[in-house]
Amino acid sequence: MSERTATVADEDLGELLDQYRSQLTGYCYRLLGSSHEADDAVQDTMVRAWRSYDRFEGRSALRSWLYRIATNVCFDHIAQRKRRERPMGLGASQAAEERNLGEQLSEETWVEPVPDDRVLPRDGDPADVAVGRESIRLAFVAALQYLPPKQRAVLILREVLRWQASEVAELLETTVPSVNSALQRARATLSAQAHYGSAPGADGANLPTTAVDEDKNELLEKYLDAFERYDMPALVALLHDEATLSMPPYALWMQGPVQIERWMVGPGAECRGSRMVPVRANGTFGFGQYRISPDGGYDAWALQVIDTADGKVVGINAFLDVEAWYPLFGLPLHLDA
Repeated sequence: MSERTATVADEDLGELLDQYRSQLTGYCYRLLGSSHEADDAVQDTMVRAWRSYDRFEGRSALRSWLYRIATNVCFDHIAQRKRRERPMGLGASQAAEERNLGEQLSEETWVEPVPDDRVLPRDGDPADVAVGRESIRLAFVAALQYLPPKQRAVLILREVLRWQASEVAELLETTVPSVNSALQRARATLSAQAHYGSAPGADGANLPTTAVDEDKNELLEKYLDAFERYDMPALVALLHDEATLSMPPYALWMQGPVQIERWMVGPGAECRGSRMVPVRANGTFGFGQYRISPDGGYDAWALQVIDTADGKVVGINAFLDVEAWYPLFGLPLHLDA
């Protein structure tokens, strides 16, 4: 494949292609379960499209052409590695008295967090925005990883992005009946993953009540206040009976308000006095958590992504690899006193 010569037309093409970067990043993130891999896949897609645009010649819609390239790039990524997971998918919960976090597993093990503004539109139809938020929840993205690549792509394109079956069939170079069959099998597989939740439906009928909206601000403020004061009774009052606490890159996780409180006042007691900086992550709210530094001020400790449902916190996902996540979310690694 020959390199294109840089021209004014190429500059215009670059701007045209870049208009699709955010939506392609969201698509690749859902397919891959990794924000870093999604960025790489989209960059690869853009390079391939730029180099081969002369042969495109408008034979199909530009959007469809770019999604076809991105799909093939992602399928190549998926073929080269194991399924990404969450700690809850790797084994049973453990008691809070377990002070050993265990082995630190590699980055490739985990479904990764993603900033909302990298993968979601800033405005648009409220139903589309709601489906978009639900479809980047950590639990849903983890459930997608259980699907074969084709089924994964079909479900995202049909149920999340609302493509017609004929459009999906053209992209995947298959038939409409094949697309419909793949969608049915994908939905059946997700239904079996009950601990992850159901797929968000295009009509909103299957949407869990976890998307961020104005009603969630009160819960966010209560969680922030309770955590910074390290008021465990107040924090526990916000937790669902089946709430979980996990800490990638470690497989250790706990379930239930009793175990979470015991961890917070036991092995996790050094989090007392933390400062929290709110962020938007995975369609819900999150925080950059900073612990007191012996040198003064506060040092980055964890990126917390908070899962919610029906007015309660159902998951505290604390990603401890701050050097990987804080720059992605625009957070500094240190706060002054």
